[in-house]
Amino acid sequence: MARDIELAVTAWPSAHGWRADALCRQAETAQAMGFHSFWLPENHFGDHRSIPSPLTLLAAVAARTDRIRLGTTSYLLPIRHPLLAAEEVAVLDQLSNGRLILGVGRGIQGAVFEAFNVPPGDKRKLFQANLAVMLAAWRGEPILQGADGKPVLLGPLPVQRPHPPLWVAAFGPLALKQVASLGLPYLASPIEPLDVLEKNYHSYRQALREAGQPAVSTTPVMRTVFVTDNNGLAGELRSRLERQVPAAMKTDGVAVEDWGIIGDRHYVRDRLCEYIDRLAISHMIVRGGLPGVDDALQLQSHEALISIISGL
Repeated sequence: MARDIELAVTAWPSAHGWRADALCRQAETAQAMGFHSFWLPENHFGDHRSIPSPLTLLAAVAARTDRIRLGTTSYLLPIRHPLLAAEEVAVLDQLSNGRLILGVGRGIQGAVFEAFNVPPGDKRKLFQANLAVMLAAWRGEPILQGADGKPVLLGPLPVQRPHPPLWVAAFGPLALKQVASLGLPYLASPIEPLDVLEKNYHSYRQALREAGQPAVSTTPVMRTVFVTDNNGLAGELRSRLERQVPAAMKTDGVAVEDWGIIGDRHYVRDRLCEYIDRLAISHMIVRGGLPGVDDALQLQSHEALISIISGL
């Protein structure tokens, strides 16, 4: 099996939060190193690391880069007005000259739905309805709004026609089935074990066939990957990552080694090959901002990883 994959990276916050200069330097470095894309998640109501508005941060990055693609791993549709979301996405695609990849999601944080007055049980229905409005708006179709149903047209439209690539973050069988019904690529949870991912992708591809959708060749996977010859550092990092996993996402019997790829070059290479061969990965998104890892160590790991991937 061919092992050509696109290697991407997520941003990581500084001690002071999301300052434009530090964030843009990360993206410039990632572009110079040859990464395919630079990604930000969405999360709310935490500490200085929270990202409630990933498109705003990526707009700053768009001004300081010109080649690297810009992505969101989980732009949450149920908590947004679909027309406003469609406008913001189109503006960022314009700013970046068509470099946006829009990863969309439903969300899993109960506090977020409560804060935005969204019933958690409606998130899947709202996700699908809002996405349908956004797709129509990006196609340039009139969208009926208000009590009298006056049509409005989106402007500007995205550079990428009819819209930027859409990937859907999904967790659980119902979410997988919904992604497949839309015929869109599925972006898995970053902490599900390889064995679970293999079953998920099998279920997803079966659901694609049952929905009458064509095969999807884009298979993105997000993983924690860190290359180091220091066994002590590797062990410390695994322990820190274990403590960071949210209680709602912990699974009995699942260790960091089941979803993290942390070790020397030979170990990382072998595990990457296993992932690529078992899942037919097209894109690997490497998580940044690992606990206790400074910028210098992070960049050393990224450089080693690029070398490993180029040698596959």
